[in-house]
This record gives sequence, C-alpha cells and structure tokens, in this order.
Amino acid sequence: MQQPVQRVGSTKSVLKRYWREGLLILVPALSLIGFFSSESIPQDLTYHNFADQRVVAGIPNFANVASNIPFLAVGALGLVLCLRRRGSSASWTTFFVGIGLVCLGSAYYHLFPQNATLVWDRLPITLAFMGLFVALLSEHIDESLGRLLLVPALAVGAASVGWWRYADDLRFYFWVQLAPLLVIPVLLALFSPKYTHRMYLLYGVGSYVLAKIAEKYDQELFALTSNFVSGHSVKHILAALGALFVYLMLRQRRPIASS
Repeated sequence: MQQPVQRVGSTKSVLKRYWREGLLILVPALSLIGFFSSESIPQDLTYHNFADQRVVAGIPNFANVASNIPFLAVGALGLVLCLRRRGSSASWTTFFVGIGLVCLGSAYYHLFPQNATLVWDRLPITLAFMGLFVALLSEHIDESLGRLLLVPALAVGAASVGWWRYADDLRFYFWVQLAPLLVIPVLLALFSPKYTHRMYLLYGVGSYVLAKIAEKYDQELFALTSNFVSGHSVKHILAALGALFVYLMLRQRRPIASS
C-alpha cells in the first residue's frame, strides 16, 4: 500500500524540480505558436529603400555600410576572449563569430540592397541569436545542452532564412530573433545566477529593442537630424552595443560560490 504513495511523492518532487525548465520551454513554444497562428508576413520591398543613400568615396549607401564596423570589432573581441579562456563553450564562440559575420553580410547587403543579398545579412544574425540562445540554456539548465542543441539550433536559424526566401514569410525568422529575447528575462527571474554581472544581459536586450525602434523610424530620424544620421545606421550601432554588453558580461563575470 505504500508504493503508490511513494510514486505520488516522487512525481510531485519531479514536478517541483522541473517546473522552471518547463516554463522556460513554454515561453518560446507559445511564441512560435502565436507567430504561426497569425497570417504570413511577406517581405516589404520598400524595406530596401533606406533614408540615407549617400555615396562616399564611390561606396553607395556609405553610412549603412560603414556603421557595420562595430559588429566586426565586437565579434573579434569576443572571439579572442573565448579562445583565450579554455573551456569557453562553443555556443559563446558561435555567438561572437555570428556577430563578426554580421558586419560582412550586412555591409554586402547595403552595397546592393535587395532580397537576394539580404539573405547574407540575415544568416549570420540567426547564427548569433541561436548561439546566444543555446549558451544561456546550457548555463542555466544543464551544460550538456550546449553539445546537444547547438547544431540543431543553428539548423533552425538557417531554416528560418530559407523559409523566408522560399515562402516569402518572415514569421519563422522573426521568432528566431524573439525567442532568445523572451527567454532572457525568464532566466533572470527564475534561475539563480552561477556568475556575476548577469544584468548585462538586460542591457543587451534593451539596446536591441532600441535598435529595432531606430530601424522602424529610419526616415524620421534622418529628417530629424537634418540628414546627418539615419535610423538604420543608428540601428547597427545600437545592435552592436547590445552584443558588446554580452562581451562585457563574459569578460567581467566571476563564478558565484554555491551556498
């Protein structure tokens, strides 16, 4: 007669132990369902018509091309940090490689803005976001997740870009960017930190949100600054700043002794 009681107690113990992990999975899952429950989101071709199209030194769209340089700088700093620290996860390395490649892909796109070149802008973005996503999950749940999830996550990121080009539907691609941003506040709220300086993650999220706002008001910001700087150029700088906060977190953090 005692065996069923033990099973019930064991089940409750398991549920209590894993409820945070379940909620963490539920957040991106529900957001994915939400995206695909809505109508498809085609690429607006007017997106390629940026406010600042000035040619400097023979380079078209110079400001939007040159403003990608901070991505290369942050990617290089992060990659050097990962290589110097033995045991740095492949996921963090992937994140910084993706950030560095954003510079090349985005610069190429802005030289010839069209859907075909936009692919090379978006692919490294998914590389960075999926690397960040897996790194955070492995550090807060189980380190083995990094080895198990990184390659599938990168495949999902690449597939989101492929789906957009095939079906002209941005829902999957938008989810790849949104899911890690949704997960970060959940991690900070529910999981005890293993390292110091975790708040830098929120600074990074805030910078990226501001970057998306600047992107939306590309024309307006260009006019507001008397054609000095456009919203899209500011977007590049703010997005690179978000990646810089991640780098600063990794460089400055220290393990927190468990009580």
